[in-house]
Amino acid sequence: MSGLELIVAALAAGASAGVTNTATAAVQDAYAGLKKALRGRLGDSTDAWQVLESDETQPDVWRARLGDQLITSGAFENADILAAARRLLTAADPPAAKAFNITVETNHGAVGEFQAPVTFHQGPTVPPTPPAAS
Repeated sequence: MSGLELIVAALAAGASAGVTNTATAAVQDAYAGLKKALRGRLGDSTDAWQVLESDETQPDVWRARLGDQLITSGAFENADILAAARRLLTAADPPAAKAFNITVETNHGAVGEFQAPVTFHQGPTVPPTPPAAS
């Protein structure tokens, strides 16, 4: 899942927790922290700041209202912002947070950044061919 999807899911989860009044101090702090990090990255865009002040509970609405600015500003790939979004999503909606966790057991030689979806197929291990008899 992309950084943009992670950020909008976290914002929606933080807003949802606040709406139901079940938000713990950790959720409230994480939500405030993500919004503060985004404000710093989005600069002087009063439109973006107004969107951040709303407590929308649907990720698609966040994406529609803020997505372009998150992409243009580079927020969707900023390590600090993504870390803040992960913290918020983990605290506010643990089941949703699991969807964003990727565990790589082994990379089978695939290293680097991929700019498109990549699929790796690994069949059964083939034993090496024994040396020919002389």
